[in-house]
Amino acid sequence: MNNGFCDCNIIHKDVIEHAKEHMPDDDIIYDLSDLFKIFGDSTRLKILCALSNDEMCVCDIANLINMTKSSVSHHLRVLKQSRLVKYRKSGKSTYYSLADSHVTHIINQGVEHITE
Repeated sequence: MNNGFCDCNIIHKDVIEHAKEHMPDDDIIYDLSDLFKIFGDSTRLKILCALSNDEMCVCDIANLINMTKSSVSHHLRVLKQSRLVKYRKSGKSTYYSLADSHVTHIINQGVEHITE
């Protein structure tokens, strides 16, 4: 190895076959890539972190992250479409929460990775 480049010309067919057997289908790879794009936006990540403990309305989220309600609503729409958040209505108010525990797990794994 020189500067991170491989100088050998040997193909390790057994390693390639093993990797192929465990590689997700292309459709799953594309969907996973889209999911990580959603997590790649710092505002959406702040919203997800805020919702990891309690459900919140748009006004509360906007106040917490110092953004307009309109901007927060836009990001929540993206998060809903990606099935990362859900909502419930109570009278005139709408409360948002994480769709499931997987979202918290993904965030926690990321935090653990970058802080180790």
